[in-house]
Amino acid sequence: MKKRVGLLLLLVFVSMTGLSFAADPLTCWFSPGWKTKAIQAKAITQALSEKSGLAIRPRIAKSYPEVLSAFSTNKPNLVYVGSFVQSIIVARKLGTPLVQNTNGKEMYSGILIYPAGQDPFAILKNNPAKIAFAIGASSGESSAKAATKGKASIGVANHGAAVNAVKAGKAKAAVVKNWWWAGNGAKFPGMKSFDVPGVSVKKNPDNVLTASKAVPADVAEKIKAAALASSAAFGSNSVMVPFESSKLAFSLGLMQQGGIDPLTYTW
Repeated sequence: MKKRVGLLLLLVFVSMTGLSFAADPLTCWFSPGWKTKAIQAKAITQALSEKSGLAIRPRIAKSYPEVLSAFSTNKPNLVYVGSFVQSIIVARKLGTPLVQNTNGKEMYSGILIYPAGQDPFAILKNNPAKIAFAIGASSGESSAKAATKGKASIGVANHGAAVNAVKAGKAKAAVVKNWWWAGNGAKFPGMKSFDVPGVSVKKNPDNVLTASKAVPADVAEKIKAAALASSAAFGSNSVMVPFESSKLAFSLGLMQQGGIDPLTYTW
């Protein structure tokens, strides 16, 4: 009789433990730039929750270090972000990429923006330190550093600020995301774009959903399956596909070329 009672109590404990994990929400982080897209962030986590049976809540980070700090804990976390942070997560073994949103702009590059009439090769050769870039971006900092052997030194908050630094005469050129320039280039008459050989290659993956090392493998598979079945929640033109960390090789290579160590990098 005692053995039966003990077994029953054990089964109840295991059952309650499982329920406790399922009831405790996983945090899905979004980059600081998502502060204007809170509704979409909620739609994504709601779809993931409904299709996985897990409680997943959205949280827009105040900074990227906040995400990395969360991923360094023993609490389960997710993040939906681009290649710079993803590269750091993979390099530090803090998590495992699950899926990527393929929407026609899933791979991107960093391109040089400079005043019309000037020679982009001469700018890179003679004024490598005077290149502006968005801090913590493969299409900004990593590409700028790779193009100048680590000498680019004008770090700013975003791509717009990088180009404005050129307009103001504070920088000789800027390195920005190709897709950002495609949508914003018309706002900067008198500026030209240039593909830096070996650097401006559309091989940096964007919009990747990753699970932290604290997320059990079976739970990560549930989340992956839920994401693959929730393409519409990620955007009207989105198709979610499995993602392998090997696709971050180019982004990690840019860091290496530019002297950025993903193991010690700080903002």
